[in-house]
Amino acid sequence: MGQSVSNINIQNRRASFDYAFLEKYTAGMVLRGTEIKSVRAGKASLSDGFCFFKNGELFIRNIHINEYEKGSYNNHEPLRERKLLLNKSELQKLEKKLTDKGLTIVPVRMFLSESGYVKLEIALAKGKKSFDKRQDIKKKDIERETARRF
Repeated sequence: MGQSVSNINIQNRRASFDYAFLEKYTAGMVLRGTEIKSVRAGKASLSDGFCFFKNGELFIRNIHINEYEKGSYNNHEPLRERKLLLNKSELQKLEKKLTDKGLTIVPVRMFLSESGYVKLEIALAKGKKSFDKRQDIKKKDIERETARRF
């Protein structure tokens, strides 16, 4: 039928290329029924997503979860804002750190917990300069070469 619970692991590969991660958090997401069914089918993309605070609550925008094929009129809007669930202390800590210049919160990975809930791994991140990106590419090339030799 669909994928098993442990196989859902949607990653944002672009985030690690564009940002240096300072801290990672695991947050729950407030989703509708058709959204959960689409995520279980692996029909989601994190590439353009970003987090922001509104009235002391953390929301995520631009995560694309495809409409569920059998959703009829109950279907969700693919790019709607979704609320993230964290402890109050974690929210306050993140909101305080966002006041620093150049920091943002980006989604890193979406997965299903053992209890069946959709979780989102988010990271407090600082944008990389083009020099840092070139260094990362060079490092990956060297690692690839050494792996080929052995």
